[in-house]
Amino acid sequence: MKALPECETLALALDEGVLHITLNRPESRNAMSLKMVQELRALIGECHQDENLRALVLRGAGGHFCAGGDIRDMAGARGQKVEEGKEDPFYTLNRAFGYLLSEMEQVPQTVIAVLEGTVMGGGFGLACVADISLSHSNARFALPETTLGIPPAQIAPFVVRRVGLTQARRLALLGERFQGPEAQALGVSQFLAEDDAALEEKLAHIISRVRYCAPVASRATKAMLLQVGHKPLEELLDDAAGEFARAIRGPEGQEGTTAFMQKRPPKWADNNPH
Repeated sequence: MKALPECETLALALDEGVLHITLNRPESRNAMSLKMVQELRALIGECHQDENLRALVLRGAGGHFCAGGDIRDMAGARGQKVEEGKEDPFYTLNRAFGYLLSEMEQVPQTVIAVLEGTVMGGGFGLACVADISLSHSNARFALPETTLGIPPAQIAPFVVRRVGLTQARRLALLGERFQGPEAQALGVSQFLAEDDAALEEKLAHIISRVRYCAPVASRATKAMLLQVGHKPLEELLDDAAGEFARAIRGPEGQEGTTAFMQKRPPKWADNNPH
């Protein structure tokens, strides 16, 4: 990424191949406005083309991850008439977030979500498409949509894939709130931190492990994992064998196997992973 784009709703920082993306609407607990969705989608599109980026770290400003959809945008959509032959503004608003979730899940970099404070509705959906999620023990999670008279329309498929149908039914149909330990038990997050210091320490550990893994191999692995259940098994295994052959003959495979035999870190690696 040659230069970080100017954003109204996001704060961006680049650190040695890791792009830190902060949802930056703390006055609304980082509620997901249409503008934020548009800026995130444009940013993700740029990340797809950047082979120097290793990871994206997604978190929220002001001690909260994301409180879900922006009520102001919903109120604005309610005031717009549905014109004949055109999409309902509510459809457009809701579907845009679904596109973001799909694009965030498919971006080739490793996506790390740092879950603090409020993680509800759309924020819960973002947590479910991250490759790695790290939760503060006091973070508050919920799918509250049915308590507001609406379904979690774009979020539901990603929640089901993350926690399974049985638990997704419970979360969506009861709208109950829970905290970090249960989020970890459900598989929403893989890591749990008891306090702010531990959260930052675990985030540093996760980033160091990303840097210790080969970038091209990591991209290929992520793409392969996301195809499970979408391609017939034999076709998936054929493709995987092709990826393996290209990798083992490529510069990363040669360097990785040589480094292993020489008992040294490979050239791409953080020499002192946490």
